[in-house]
Amino acid sequence: MEFSQLVERLQPQIQSHSLEKFGDRNPTIGGVAALTEALPGQISYVDSAKYAPQMKTTQASALILPPDAKLQAEADAQGIAWCATAQPRLLFAAAIAVFYQPYRPPTGIHPTAVIDSSVHCGEDVSIGPHVVIYPNVTLGDRVCIHGNVVIYPGVTIGNDTILHGNCTIHERTQIGQGCVIHSGAAIGAEGFGFVPTKEGWFKMEQSGQVVLEDGVEIGCNSAVDRPAVGETRIGKNTKLDNMVHVAHGCRIGEACALAGQVGLAGGVTIGNRVILAGQVGVADKSEIGDGAIASAQTGIHGKVGAKEVVCGSPHMPHKLYLKASTIYKRLPEMYNTLKKLKKV
Repeated sequence: MEFSQLVERLQPQIQSHSLEKFGDRNPTIGGVAALTEALPGQISYVDSAKYAPQMKTTQASALILPPDAKLQAEADAQGIAWCATAQPRLLFAAAIAVFYQPYRPPTGIHPTAVIDSSVHCGEDVSIGPHVVIYPNVTLGDRVCIHGNVVIYPGVTIGNDTILHGNCTIHERTQIGQGCVIHSGAAIGAEGFGFVPTKEGWFKMEQSGQVVLEDGVEIGCNSAVDRPAVGETRIGKNTKLDNMVHVAHGCRIGEACALAGQVGLAGGVTIGNRVILAGQVGVADKSEIGDGAIASAQTGIHGKVGAKEVVCGSPHMPHKLYLKASTIYKRLPEMYNTLKKLKKV
């Protein structure tokens, strides 16, 4: 399609970020690519001035730029069509969706699927090969279930949710609308509940449930456990990366992002818009306030305040962590100095 047509198509998706006029160049755009890999006929994006040198060598026919006059002038000098918006990466994400749609199997039920007669299916549901669905399950409209998925009794799944191959949804789990559960994930399996006795560990049955609100995405091989009583809840539009563990009784707020290998112990409470980077570990009953950020491999014990940025294990404020890290690197030098002083 022509560049002008693409921009017109993208504009409604970025309603709060108006596009600047893109000049008189109007190439045909047939795909998207990274700035350094783009070929003629493709569109890419630049989100800051540090990528200006790469603009001199890119073969992209069009670019999405920030409102930066120097970058726009550079695009003009290279003969590249452009549009500008306050969030180039967001607009580029919308452009990808124009040219690429994930695989979705056709509507209908594969003949190898095993589905209990009590299951209620909405309209235009897709159920793939070797899917097993136990009694009293409710599937909303346009739910897509890929091959080898197992759904235990009493599960409710909202409209437009996608379950990828080999994930397992355990009993009484409630999944909202527009959720995505990726391959190998286990949602609603029993939490790690054992009571110590003189004879060993007494198993505490996990009678609670997991609730995923609308728009939640769970990455491959992640686990969200149900508690002994009550619920484990993940808020609207929260995203979990691959291999994330959410233990029994955790409550995660809205629009959070948990990167790969994050682990939450039981009873953790997380506010809204929290970001936990890779391999963050959170001890049981810890509380993390709205908008807080924990850098990679942080170990959180206790409370983290709203909008606080923490690092290290045990966690500490980011600025203090930077000072401590600098001192830590100098410990051998400081130790040698101390030995010399002791000899004086």
